[in-house]
Amino acid sequence: MKNLKNIYFLLFSAMVAFYGCQEDEYSFGDIVTPSNIQITAEIVGADAANPYGDGSGVVNFAATADNAVSYKYVFNGEETVSLSGNNSISFSSLGVNTYTVTVVASGTAGVSSSKSIEVEVLSTYAPPADLIAKLYGYDAADPTAVTSRTWKIHSAKNKHFGLGPVGGQVLTEWYGAGPDEKVGTGMYDDRFTFSSDGTFTHVTNGTIFGRDPYIVNDLGPNASGNVNGADIENYAFDDYASTWTLTAPGGTETISLSGTAFLGYYTGGNHQYQIFDRETPNEMILKTTDANAEFDWWFIITLE
Repeated sequence: MKNLKNIYFLLFSAMVAFYGCQEDEYSFGDIVTPSNIQITAEIVGADAANPYGDGSGVVNFAATADNAVSYKYVFNGEETVSLSGNNSISFSSLGVNTYTVTVVASGTAGVSSSKSIEVEVLSTYAPPADLIAKLYGYDAADPTAVTSRTWKIHSAKNKHFGLGPVGGQVLTEWYGAGPDEKVGTGMYDDRFTFSSDGTFTHVTNGTIFGRDPYIVNDLGPNASGNVNGADIENYAFDDYASTWTLTAPGGTETISLSGTAFLGYYTGGNHQYQIFDRETPNEMILKTTDANAEFDWWFIITLE
């Protein structure tokens, strides 16, 4: 009798597991491929007299599609995820040039469709020699030499990281980290290398620091990082390589990183870092706006 009871119990458990799996299989609902992709491109500063823009090379894109849950912009081999469908790209090749940008709209269960748009944009900005000398070691006496410099978050300095209002002009107006306050989060051992050939490398030493949900939305589910309020500390992420450009929209010198590349703390957004101050030797103060345009995030970086 005892053996018979055990058999009944095993059969019942198997039935429960089977029906549970059957229910999981249909939990996604209908899988519909996104359609009717619409892309608009606003060339900054474009008007009747300046059809290719104000020379900053900045274009603001907006994409919509039926049945889409997220979007991805693809340009020059680099990909940038945008849940909202909005993205800003800085084109830095001097003169008027035509660029092709592709938008991939993703639906449930990963199905996707894509559409491309061409934009004709003017870029007139040539970064000053003192800026590129500081950023990657440019030498006017040998302008074609391939040079690079490596930067890190200036952890020993007060207010090396923090936040404030969007468009604010006061360093870490609402919160600024004290010296070494973020030890153990995955931020301070990161190294950022800018090279004269336009490449950017980020040595993460295995983990990074970022804002939830932007870091998860863009880089993938959190597998092992520590969730601390709106932060994810020590999010597992390998070293990677990307590209960078320098532009000056509205006269503000700006470092634009391609794809999901970032400095210090992952905030999503357009991955554009305004250079707020670069007067201090071996140091720069940067700020970027996060994906929801909720805060400006500030960073002080210093040479390795």
